Amino acid sequence: MLPGDRIQALRRSALAGRITRYALGSAVALLTSIVVFALLYVAGVGTTADSVAAFVAGAVPNWILNRRWAWRVKGRVAFGREIFGYLVVSALALVLSSLATGWTSSQVKSIPAHHGIRVALVTLSYVLVQGVLFVAKFVAYEHWVFYGRSRVRAALRSRRQVWSAARANRTP
Repeated sequence: MLPGDRIQALRRSALAGRITRYALGSAVALLTSIVVFALLYVAGVGTTADSVAAFVAGAVPNWILNRRWAWRVKGRVAFGREIFGYLVVSALALVLSSLATGWTSSQVKSIPAHHGIRVALVTLSYVLVQGVLFVAKFVAYEHWVFYGRSRVRAALRSRRQVWSAARANRTP
């Protein structure tokens, strides 16, 4: 297969569609978060509270767009995998963005508050963390959070089946 043919095949693949929809959903969530973060930072709210509020504001559309549109998951929500998994990934992203914005804010204290550059730099640190986590979050969503079947449940069921089969084959 020629390299051009591989690219065409990738463009038509389900994975490429999922990546595109994930990127667009992430862009919507990021824009929502940026607006909320910048507005709260200008209002004088601390960077940790800014990060939390911005993250929650972006997480709601992100969850809906990822589950229903990017991964096309329908039906009942699998609490252990989807909700717990999304919360773990989200908490990690929140901690990292809070740390980054807090550090950046402490570094730019010498810039006068009325200058827009201070807001822009702290907001940029929030955006950079989200950009770095973009790929890691996709992998987590693809292989754990929105994965079609629960691997844990399947592993437990398999152990139970092996145990009962081994017991049935024993001779007294």
